Amino acid sequence: MAKKRSAPSGGGREKRVESSTGRVNSAGGRRKLVAFFVVSSIIAIVTYRFRQPPPSEPYVYQRGLVTIHANYQHVLAENSKVSQNTSRRHYTYPVLGYITPWNSQGYELAKRFNSKFTHLSPVWYDLKSQQTSLVLEGRHHADRGWISELKKTGETLILPRVVLEASPAVLLGKEKQRNKAINLIVTECKEMGYDGIVLESWSRWAAYGILHDPNMRNLALHFVKQLGDALHSIRSEKISGQKLQLVYVIGPPSSEKLQEHDFGPKDLETLSEAVDGFSLMTYDFSNPHNPGPNAPLKWIRIVLQLLLGTSGNRAQSLAPKILLGINFYGNDFSLSRDAGGGAIIGRDYLTILEKHRPELQWDKNSGEHFFFYTDDKDIKHAVFYPSLKSISLRLEEARTWGCGISIWEIGQGLDYFFDLL
Repeated sequence: MAKKRSAPSGGGREKRVESSTGRVNSAGGRRKLVAFFVVSSIIAIVTYRFRQPPPSEPYVYQRGLVTIHANYQHVLAENSKVSQNTSRRHYTYPVLGYITPWNSQGYELAKRFNSKFTHLSPVWYDLKSQQTSLVLEGRHHADRGWISELKKTGETLILPRVVLEASPAVLLGKEKQRNKAINLIVTECKEMGYDGIVLESWSRWAAYGILHDPNMRNLALHFVKQLGDALHSIRSEKISGQKLQLVYVIGPPSSEKLQEHDFGPKDLETLSEAVDGFSLMTYDFSNPHNPGPNAPLKWIRIVLQLLLGTSGNRAQSLAPKILLGINFYGNDFSLSRDAGGGAIIGRDYLTILEKHRPELQWDKNSGEHFFFYTDDKDIKHAVFYPSLKSISLRLEEARTWGCGISIWEIGQGLDYFFDLL
């Protein structure tokens, strides 16, 4: 995973009633004049109410900030402002937010916007090979006080991420080792009071080159199913009747034609009963050697079509388990001959805006904002960073499919992003 106008003022044309040179002496004239002002007042009140945003509408919509016409002044002035009611959820499907120890702001934002999430996944654990055995590392990252505060103030489930760093030959090749790995994970959940885990392993297995081997691929899928079943056999301490959950991290297919190492629709169906959600990493589309948008909207649609197909029944049954990846980080690419640059987070983005005051441009093909600037060494840069409009479009796309979302990661964004959730 990667390390990403003001509303028009109210009121129409003013109507002015100029007094006549003649006096209104009759009672009928006075009644007509009173009636005129009463009707005018009612019309004004009704017009005003219709022009105002609904009370429950997020602040960013009230201010007209979710627009392709974004500019750096509004970002700098508004990025820390959100609706007063931070507990109201606007996105009704599951929302998972990742948090990293190296970006501690995410912990505070998780507490502040607790009710916006159904799942929170602190990035804490690695399962590693230790000679011929296995060891689960990462408990030293776990913050029990933070977990306790979250449980007191909301219903969000805590599912720390576990990355399988262990060699597949050690982990998958022997049943005893597979059982040991599952026991380590389940025991950690019980001892720490977690609601399950987020497992990341597919990209590691692809890097080891084992997924083209049918036997190893089957063992890999069997391990995930076995882990899901083991977690489902344990009841959550937090919610009566709730089983421990497994969310599985999957990468997007690398092309419109599935490759051997890709996680495809058959794999999705195979694991659908044992896995409660699939965290789909639909970001990192571009890189320093191929600068461009972070997650083009058309590409996201292609990925979802590849996984869910065009069949209505299949999409309806599996789409709710897809957690479409949305990046809260961006990229600052150097456009020099020696390509460079990389990920930036919210505070980096604000610093660049303040220093260079660029013109934000909208790319309708990718559905993202971007801008150019020239640094102190006279090198031109292209910056792609999420905007309220780009995020809202991705939420709309996920909603259309009936998918949840997963955010990498919440400490990397701007406060007003949360107003959309």
